[in-house]
Amino acid sequence: MKIAEYKKFYNDFLLNNVVPFWEKSDLIDKTYGGFITSVDKEGKSYNDDKSVWFQGRCLWTFSKLLNEYGYKEEWANAAKSGAEFIKEHCIDEDGRMFFVVTRDGKPLRKRRYYFSESFLVAGFAEYYFFTKNVEDLRLAEKYFDLMYSIYRNPSCDPFKITPKENAAVRNLHSNANPMVLVSTAQELLRADPEKKEYYEGIINALVADMIGLHYKEEYKCVLENVFTDGSILDNPTGRTINPGHSIENSWFLMNYAAKTGDKELLKKALNVLDWSLELGWDKEYGGVYYFRDLFSRPCEQLEYDMKLWWVHNECLIATLAAYKLTGDEKYFKKFEEIHEYAFSHFADKENGEWYGYLHRDGTVSHTQKGSLWKGPYHLPRCLILVEKLLTSIENGGNFPELL
Repeated sequence: MKIAEYKKFYNDFLLNNVVPFWEKSDLIDKTYGGFITSVDKEGKSYNDDKSVWFQGRCLWTFSKLLNEYGYKEEWANAAKSGAEFIKEHCIDEDGRMFFVVTRDGKPLRKRRYYFSESFLVAGFAEYYFFTKNVEDLRLAEKYFDLMYSIYRNPSCDPFKITPKENAAVRNLHSNANPMVLVSTAQELLRADPEKKEYYEGIINALVADMIGLHYKEEYKCVLENVFTDGSILDNPTGRTINPGHSIENSWFLMNYAAKTGDKELLKKALNVLDWSLELGWDKEYGGVYYFRDLFSRPCEQLEYDMKLWWVHNECLIATLAAYKLTGDEKYFKKFEEIHEYAFSHFADKENGEWYGYLHRDGTVSHTQKGSLWKGPYHLPRCLILVEKLLTSIENGGNFPELL
């Protein structure tokens, strides 16, 4: 396909396939508010417990649709419902957020990591662009500051819980933490440009951690977990490479490098993409593995060789972003290869949307369209951002902000 044809395809798949699937599904809870993401292949709920991650993620998605494609009452109502449900039911008395709540908002589970908070930040930052209500922005900023303070000093976490591992024995640094902070800081930099110096300072510090600790040029990879000095823990936890996370990181970094004109950061972001595709691509069956081991030793994760929807969403964004920034045809060819694999294997031609989980050979493993982990976020975000990139490539415009 030509650029214009890809652009039409992505726009059509978003607005005439994915979004209608979720609009017709049991996603939008008209009784209690918020979102039910555990739906079967036809969109019917099979578990009405609510993922708190997805209250923020769905708030982002419906707000983004409003901001990119214009006003639609159903989208506005959904975003408002999600925002109110988060404020009323998803925040504990200590200020930290739950992980899962019941359909009517009673707390079920809470976890020590701050990914629930990160999606509140992303959701309310995008919602602010629609509402123009500064209270929405301030809520996002409040929770970003909380996340960053915990990142820098875990002892200040108001959620007091015994660490998963004894830090005195094994003190590890997870790349997932600066990853979510870098993306949310960029969201807030766009939303509140008056705080440019503040957010750029934080982003630069986080990038220094990501590159200084997890980026391993000698091994051509990004490690998920390292010791706090960046050295390698030689066990399955320390050797784990998540190509999808690395590729998602690569386009977060590309986005910031394009904004700041940082050529050295762009070079490293492209290295991350190249290494991750080389290591992650399944040369026999196609698609990208979920996990790899640094030294090709056995992975502990039983799902290590599965193909997941979100990984391929990140690949589509990153390869097209790399093509836009470099003009190197190898990236567009890889985009086309991933596009062909993804839409021929994940897309449900009968019911719409994508399946989330495939066996290594590309056959469908789980037939549900949503769970506590999957819902209308990665795929719609991919379709929106790819369309923006294709428009920019077609028109020869500047690199679009990928947020």
